Amino acid sequence: MPSVDPCRVLITGASGAIGAALAQAYAEPGRTLVLQGRNLDALEQVAKSCRRAGSEVIVEGVDLLERASALAFIERHLADMTPDLVVLNAGMNVHAPPGEAIEAAGEAEALLTLNMMMTQRLFDRVARAMLARGNGQIALVSSLAADMGLPPTPAYSASKAAVKAYGEAMRGALAPRGVRVSVIMPGYVRSPMCDAMPGPKPFLVSPEQAARRIRRGLSRNRGRIAFPFWLSLGTRWLGLMPVDWALTLLRRLGYRAP
Repeated sequence: MPSVDPCRVLITGASGAIGAALAQAYAEPGRTLVLQGRNLDALEQVAKSCRRAGSEVIVEGVDLLERASALAFIERHLADMTPDLVVLNAGMNVHAPPGEAIEAAGEAEALLTLNMMMTQRLFDRVARAMLARGNGQIALVSSLAADMGLPPTPAYSASKAAVKAYGEAMRGALAPRGVRVSVIMPGYVRSPMCDAMPGPKPFLVSPEQAARRIRRGLSRNRGRIAFPFWLSLGTRWLGLMPVDWALTLLRRLGYRAP
């Protein structure tokens, strides 16, 4: 499979750890980056770094939980020039308060809306534009938590499982028509969101390491970009076990509701 070198890249969640590192990994002369994020100050810092590397950068300080603003944002960039690569990376995580086993309903709903529903909505618009053009690449950021629901973060696990299944199905549907789809499944990547998650964090990697692996996998059109290897192997093994055995093992490893 020949490598793919996009000229125009759109990344959502670019003010977060993985998104920022990925933007910087793609920053080079001759490439245009469209960077979306909620934290405008952090986004401007990422943009400044990418401009120093020679890229043209368009900053979009848009909250994707605001549906009208989110759809207007994506339509602007499809009308202007459909990107060669779109990385749907924006997401959030929540967990139950200490001493409780269930997440706050409103927080879980917001998480599912952003991680799953808005990801699907943006994917739909981008995919249709790429189909009309006859080519393009879309990456959806899932998680190794998609392999087995983690008791500390049930809504997050559910959202990432949905993204994984949707992305894999769409890869099969769109590949014959020239649109490449990849599902990115990171393990623990050092970030404030990761730090806030309860439970152990084995095989922790830096955002820069994650970005290098993601870019390499996308350039090779990998269907599933899962890392680190040993954690990926472990989560797949958990997903194949009888569920009560897997949950017992997770509890022994320290994965339990706060």
